[in-house]
Amino acid sequence: IPGWVHSWLLLTMHITQLNRECLLHLFSFLDKDSRKSLARTCSQLHDVFEDPALWPLLHFRSLTELKKDNFLLGPALRSLSICWHSSRVQVCNIEDWLKSTFQRSICSRHESLVSDFLLQVCDRCPNLASVTLSGCGHVTDDCLARLLRCCPRLRALRLENCARVTNRTLAAVAAHGCALQTLHVDFCRNVSAAGLRRLRAACPRLALRAEHSAAMIPDRLPRSPASGAALRKLPPR
Repeated sequence: IPGWVHSWLLLTMHITQLNRECLLHLFSFLDKDSRKSLARTCSQLHDVFEDPALWPLLHFRSLTELKKDNFLLGPALRSLSICWHSSRVQVCNIEDWLKSTFQRSICSRHESLVSDFLLQVCDRCPNLASVTLSGCGHVTDDCLARLLRCCPRLRALRLENCARVTNRTLAAVAAHGCALQTLHVDFCRNVSAAGLRRLRAACPRLALRAEHSAAMIPDRLPRSPASGAALRKLPPR
């Protein structure tokens, strides 16, 4: 057999002699891919990989990482961050009615990834304490409201450049964010100054930050004789 395979087998045989506490400590130094690779070598290490205590923190740098099987969602999860910095974020943040067919095609490949993932988090991670979402242009108010209801221990929610977030999320924070201590809604253009004032009045102890959000131009439906009349009937945001 190749030399590197022989060395890997020797390493595997050696570390399996460690007790579980030591194996968990060893796994804690590895990234998600390395943990998964090591777990494939034997059933004992796979069992360690699936220990919920190994997964109190999850950080994702792209949306494609959400589709992998190299992590575990469970009640031990305390901190979750999805920070996507890509040119595609700009396409996600374009108003739907302004997108070209090509842009809609780009979004269709990933628009439900974050929301679907957060629904799994709602079902499996009731002890979540911190969530950071950056560049998640398709995440919705409804999804965030469900997260607040299902994770009553959530203390920090940080949202940045999430174009679909509106005052409805602020209302959900006031209604369901009983444990929430920190809320950031930075560069979320559909959050209004009036909504922020209402939240500050309802939750005076909340550490609220909204960098540039209320100062940005919110989405507006295209005006036409018919749509203009309909818009005048809508209640203010």
